[in-house]
Amino acid sequence: MPHKDAWMDVSLELNTGMVHWPGDPEPNFHRVMDMDHGDQANVTLCRMGAHTGTHMDAPCHFLHGGKGIDQFPLEIGIGPAKVIQMSAGTAVIGRSELQGRGIAAGDRVLLKTRNSNRRWDNRDFATDYVGIDHSGAEFLAEAGVKLVGVDYLSVGVFEGDGPETHKTLLAAGIWIVEGLNLLDVSEGMYDLICLPLRIAGSDGAPARVVLKPR
Repeated sequence: MPHKDAWMDVSLELNTGMVHWPGDPEPNFHRVMDMDHGDQANVTLCRMGAHTGTHMDAPCHFLHGGKGIDQFPLEIGIGPAKVIQMSAGTAVIGRSELQGRGIAAGDRVLLKTRNSNRRWDNRDFATDYVGIDHSGAEFLAEAGVKLVGVDYLSVGVFEGDGPETHKTLLAAGIWIVEGLNLLDVSEGMYDLICLPLRIAGSDGAPARVVLKPR
C-alpha cells in the first residue's frame, strides 16, 4: 500500500502502437522536429483517437445532442472516490455484482477487475475483458453515482449490450472514465483527480488520473 500522502498515477503511458479499440486509428507519436537532426527544438506529432489509453467519454459519444468533453464539470473529477474490487471469477459486472457494495448517491466509483491482473496496455486488444452490462449500468444510474471508472478500454462489454450500458450511464448524468491502470491499487477510499483534455465538442478525450489513499 502506498504511503497515505503519496499520489499514484493510474493513467496509462501513451505510446506508438499501443492497444486501442478495433477500428480506431493506431496511436502514433513521432518527432516532426528533432534537435538531433539539426532542428532548434523537439516537437512531437500526436495521432490517436479520442478514446485511446486512459480517457473519458462525453455524453455526445452515444447521446445525440449530448454535451461534449469540453463541458466536463471539474468538480466531478476532483474529490473522494471508492475503488471496489471485483472477484477474480467475475466475467461481467451486473446488478448482482454491485449490490451490497456500499454504492450511494454522489459516489465516484472505480471498478477493479481481473483486467488489472495482466499488463494489457502493451498487448493486442482482448475481447474477453470484464465490462458492465445493462443491468449493472441501471443499478449505478438508480444509485445516483456521478462518475464510474473501469480498468479496460470500455465500460460496456465487447459483444452484447455495450452501447446500452454507455447510453444508460450517460443519460443518467454519469461521467465515464476508461482505461485505468489499477494494478497496484487496493480496494478502499481515495482522493481522486481526473481531468480530461478540453477538446471543443469532442465525444471524449485522454485524461490524467491520479489517486491518493484517504
